[in-house]
Amino acid sequence: MSPAPASHVRSRFRLRPSGLARLPRVAPGMRIGLYGGSFNPAHDGHRHVSLMALKRLGLDRIWWVITPGNPLKDPGELAATATRVAEAKRIASHPCIDVTTFEEAIGARYTVDTLSYLKRRYPGVRFVWIMGADNLASFHRWRGWRHIARLMPMAVIDRPGWTLKATRSRSATALASSRLNEGEARALAGLKPPAWVFLHGPRSHLSSTELRRARRTSPVEGR
Repeated sequence: MSPAPASHVRSRFRLRPSGLARLPRVAPGMRIGLYGGSFNPAHDGHRHVSLMALKRLGLDRIWWVITPGNPLKDPGELAATATRVAEAKRIASHPCIDVTTFEEAIGARYTVDTLSYLKRRYPGVRFVWIMGADNLASFHRWRGWRHIARLMPMAVIDRPGWTLKATRSRSATALASSRLNEGEARALAGLKPPAWVFLHGPRSHLSSTELRRARRTSPVEGR
C-alpha cells in the first residue's frame, strides 16, 4: 500500500480481470483496522502498534496489508512477497491479526485505490486506517489524501521523534476540525469520516530500514 507524489486527483483504478481477491473472513458490523506497508521486514514494532490499536480503538481484528511495492522506494531493497508474508505471520502471532496480500491480487498501487475497493466490497464493515506519525507528517503528498480521509476514519500512532512534526503537518492542520480527543478513541470506528485520532503511549524505536541495514552488515556465520 503506497503513497505517491502530491496529487488531489483520484486515480482511475480498475480491478484486474481476475475478479475478487481472497481476503480474511469478515462479517457486517465488524471493526477492522487496516495497517498497510511493505513489512520489509515485519518486526515487533508493527505488533506493538497493532496491539495498541486493538485495545485503544476497540477493534475486532487488524489486517496487515502487505504491499507488493512502494514506487517511492528502491525495489532492490524489497524482499520477495512470500518471504515478507512468512516473517509477518511469525512476528504477528496473534489470533486477531491477519496478514494479507490482496493489493497485489487486485492490482492496486495506491492507498486510495485499496481503501476504495474495500469500501465497495464490504459496505457494512467498519474499517479504520492505521498509520504511524511519520506517515501523517507526509500524508499531504499521498495521492488523493483528502479522499482517503473521507473514505474511512484514521488512527495515527505516535512514533519517536515524530510527534510535533506530525501534529503540525499540513494534513493534520487541514483535518484539525475532525480530530477526536484521545479519550474518544473507542468511538472512532463507528464515526462518519473524516474523523481521526492521535494515540500516544509506549513507543517502539524499531525500524524496518535499520533492521535491513543490520542484516546487511552482520557477519556471516562460519567465517
